[in-house]
Amino acid sequence: MLDFAWYVFSQTGNVDAYLLFKEIEKDGVDGTNDLEEALVEIDQTIQ
Repeated sequence: MLDFAWYVFSQTGNVDAYLLFKEIEKDGVDGTNDLEEALVEIDQTIQ
């Protein structure tokens, strides 16, 4: 998921995606529930 978060950031330049990337990197956890919630939040920010 770390790669996906970076991909989203690199394609969109979205700061929330970058912060998500850093959080996943720091925690070292691949929590899909947290990630899905964060991606929904990013989606809502973009729209």
